Amino acid sequence: MMVHVPEVLSPEQVRQLRAALDAADWIDGRDSAGPQGARVKNNRQLSEQSPVAQELGGVIREALARHPQFFSAALPLRVVPPMFNRYEGGETYGLHVDGSVRSLPGGGGQLRTDLSCTLFLCDPQDYDGGELEVVDTYGTHEVKLPAGDLVLYPSSSLHRVQPVTRGARVCSFFWLQSMVRDDAHRALLFELDQNIQSLRARLGETDETVALTGTYHNLLRMWAEV
Repeated sequence: MMVHVPEVLSPEQVRQLRAALDAADWIDGRDSAGPQGARVKNNRQLSEQSPVAQELGGVIREALARHPQFFSAALPLRVVPPMFNRYEGGETYGLHVDGSVRSLPGGGGQLRTDLSCTLFLCDPQDYDGGELEVVDTYGTHEVKLPAGDLVLYPSSSLHRVQPVTRGARVCSFFWLQSMVRDDAHRALLFELDQNIQSLRARLGETDETVALTGTYHNLLRMWAEV
């Protein structure tokens, strides 16, 4: 399941993050890649220990905590602190799959990467190329979203970033472990929750929405690992 989560950050928040990122020191992106990824990765990113990355990552995590659609789609249990990357001048990231386990900073243990997240910090017209391509059983899906919008997709998916031939593509990226491990189960819960919210908005609270909410929570109770 791929989900477009709109307006995670406001335009003003995007401007503030971009101002800080444009003045930051970038390092070779291969420093954080595994052996397979390092062979096809050609970009730059902020060090995970960078005070700028840690401060801006906190802004993003606070915004995600307030976004109901993100919670509904991801059902997050643990989240890797957001990281930041930059592509320009033909930089690219070839076809690869994300590692299955990530370490949390500060001795916080490890998490299973159920979902990968890309938060766009520049608008599509600001750069050429740079499409995120996610490959699944239904084909290849191109993603290039407005600044402040986020895409969620299964970390098990093969994916790439096409070369950026004009301008700069700046994004935040991170992984999370969901309370619901199975992607099909998460998709069913997300669809059910979104329909319940639509019915509530149209009809108000009814006996049927209460019953459907009970079904949602009973399924979540059955599938959640906490």
